[in-house]
Amino acid sequence: MEQLLVALDVDSMDRALTLADKLRGHVGGFKVGSQLYTVAGPEIVRSLTKCGDRVFLDLKFHDIPNTVAGAVRSAAEMGVWMLTVHASGGHDMLRAAKEAAGNEGPRIVAVTLLTSLDDADLSHLGITQRPLADHVVALAELAQRAGVDGAVASPREIKVIRAACGPSFTIVTPGIRPVSVAQGADDQRRTATAASAVAAGANFLVVGRPIIEAPDPLAASKQLAEVLAP
Repeated sequence: MEQLLVALDVDSMDRALTLADKLRGHVGGFKVGSQLYTVAGPEIVRSLTKCGDRVFLDLKFHDIPNTVAGAVRSAAEMGVWMLTVHASGGHDMLRAAKEAAGNEGPRIVAVTLLTSLDDADLSHLGITQRPLADHVVALAELAQRAGVDGAVASPREIKVIRAACGPSFTIVTPGIRPVSVAQGADDQRRTATAASAVAAGANFLVVGRPIIEAPDPLAASKQLAEVLAP
């Protein structure tokens, strides 16, 4: 259960809090991303932390080091448990984020490559000198050298990141889909099942639509938690 983080990717604070109330105690925490944060702001984070929830703030900070450091300090003041920055922001930005968090602040995990992208997209971005998996590993290694706690990557890259960065490096994995959902059926392209992601070495799974759009979100979360049980 602790490994399962539910993405509250909804369009209102009321709906987010209703989902959190239903799922609290059955999942490991809640992700607040761009959609919810844009409509609800810091208040949604404070409301969740007030209830004792672990909040994963997924705003993917990507700016100059000083600006990102300030954003991390603000997140720490709100009680955020873990947050994302973009690995492509570079070593100095990543280092500034970790230093701003300090030892008592939120965990910092670096986004490597969005799960909606594939090899063709990488080529369109002008990244042609190495395969997608090698690019993801290089970004994860950059994050590790900068001292951040871990990386965010699709299920397809978990094993190679784990091999490159070792057992203590945190790997957060979105793109979790049931077996019944075909590859490429939505905008997540590099996907896998929860069981295979955990077997590959993921520390945390971020799951949104398969839970929050289910007829019974609690039943869906319990089913996933059973898969993750040791």
